[in-house]
Amino acid sequence: MIWSDYGYLLSKNKFGENSIIAEFFTENHGKISGIIYGATSKKIRNYLQLGNKFHINYNSKNENKLGYLKIEIEKILTPLFFEDKKKLSCIVSSMSLIKLLTVDNQSNINIYKFINNFYNFLEDSNWINKFIFWELELLKLVGYDLELKNIVNEEVVDDKKLYFVSNNNEKKYIPNFLIEKDYNVLDLNQILNGLKLISDYLDKSILRPNNISHPKPRIDFLNLIKE
Repeated sequence: MIWSDYGYLLSKNKFGENSIIAEFFTENHGKISGIIYGATSKKIRNYLQLGNKFHINYNSKNENKLGYLKIEIEKILTPLFFEDKKKLSCIVSSMSLIKLLTVDNQSNINIYKFINNFYNFLEDSNWINKFIFWELELLKLVGYDLELKNIVNEEVVDDKKLYFVSNNNEKKYIPNFLIEKDYNVLDLNQILNGLKLISDYLDKSILRPNNISHPKPRIDFLNLIKE
């Protein structure tokens, strides 16, 4: 099996002395993995940053075995944010989440385009707000739609409208900006609550039922945002 495609680097792990096993999300082949020989050389490893976009040549004698990859950098993306540790952590977290939520060798052009959209808002001042909506939309793309507007209740406390869901006689409050599109988020607590909402949903609906731990890159990102 031989083909060429474009894809974003999701993960990389050392393989032998000079090689790595890399995972990419590609335009036409979905999530794929393969061996890159000589990937630890200085020439290659400098641009093998998670989130960068590559042109990929794939070669495998047997579709049931791990293939071999030859790559060329198509677009340098991640190094643009090396000086911003929160955005850099956000990129790594996002790639790990896509790796976790997608199936091998299953094409999904919407997710491929969605990765590209991710970089479009990282330059915005309210990028964290947009990132939360990005995560929610990613969940929807892979079949997990929280449908918040359809399940929330409203109440007014001290002339402020609050949104919540009831679970076992317990109220769980939903940040207003997730319901009201024109709501301006200035409160870090609301941002943290929005991220926690997604974390709780991931744990309850996807991770724990499959005995999977919460991705460390996402935990690291949440801890950075709290600083």
